[in-house]
Amino acid sequence: MIDQLIQFDKEVFLFLNGLGTPTWDGFWMFITNKYYAIPLYAFLLFLIIKTHKKKEIFFTLVLVALLITITDQTANLFKKTLFLRPRPCYTEDLMEHLRLVKDSCGGAYGYFSGHASNAMALAVFIGLVLKKHFNYIFPFLLIWAAFVGYSRIYIGVHFPGDVLTGAIVGAIYGTLLYKFRQFLIRKYA
Repeated sequence: MIDQLIQFDKEVFLFLNGLGTPTWDGFWMFITNKYYAIPLYAFLLFLIIKTHKKKEIFFTLVLVALLITITDQTANLFKKTLFLRPRPCYTEDLMEHLRLVKDSCGGAYGYFSGHASNAMALAVFIGLVLKKHFNYIFPFLLIWAAFVGYSRIYIGVHFPGDVLTGAIVGAIYGTLLYKFRQFLIRKYA
């Protein structure tokens, strides 16, 4: 059963990764680079500052830092300790069939995607924080997180299962920390 799932993940990876073309490589490299998202984060921070009280802003910023730390460390724990699943670019039977768009592959192990989990965690958390003030922001952030996740497959460094697991973990953490934020605001703000 698990072998069939792994084989299916490889086949879906090869299909999705194979859709890439040099014309789109730059776009997906832009999407996958976390530093290029800084203007988006700055804009979201601006929206939070404009629509929330000081204590709410403080709780939000502290919880975003905690969210990224927890999500990142969980991904590292899974990659480096629990699963040790090689990235597609280190998987022998895939090496000659995949499109590796990056100059390098990254660390040897890729289950689960830290990019996908961080992007989804932020999308859910910030989307929920701003949803009351901006209806469109939540779906926009979910689409952005999905693009970040797909970019990891496109550039050849993660299997779809890595991305899907990362997105699920990120969504869970984002929701839980948002609920904790709401508790803190009710109790202390």
